[in-house]
Amino acid sequence: MRKSPLSAVFAALLAGFSALTLFAQGAPPQVVVGQPYTIEYYYKVQWGHQQEFLQLFLKNHWPLLKKIESTGRITALKIESPAYHTTEDGRWDYRVTIRYKDSTAATTANPDEEAIIRRLWPDQGTYKREEQRRFEILLAHWDLPVTEITPAN
Repeated sequence: MRKSPLSAVFAALLAGFSALTLFAQGAPPQVVVGQPYTIEYYYKVQWGHQQEFLQLFLKNHWPLLKKIESTGRITALKIESPAYHTTEDGRWDYRVTIRYKDSTAATTANPDEEAIIRRLWPDQGTYKREEQRRFEILLAHWDLPVTEITPAN
């Protein structure tokens, strides 16, 4: 069965309209080859364990991030906590913002990471127990790639 020219035009218009509505629903994608790529990592900790989580994070994860930053794979690091409280469903305790040199660095495994971990923490038993504890007291964790859309002027 042969389609009429009118149905082909209608199908093309429908496809184009669908694509436009998808792009209109949010910020433009962040993937620009060779450009920095930013991800915000949110951590929600069990009540009463925020300081313990932060101490473990600063002892066992922050040095790893700083070492990776020294290689150029990460170009900026920042840790923040909210000044005020929010509703429980929207609560987060710590936000770690990482700017990677590009989307490839952000989305592919770092082949050097295991070797860095072994060098930074020769006592792997303690390191693994403390990392396990850090995740035991974690209620939620989510990653949010963000796109800067600030106008140039």
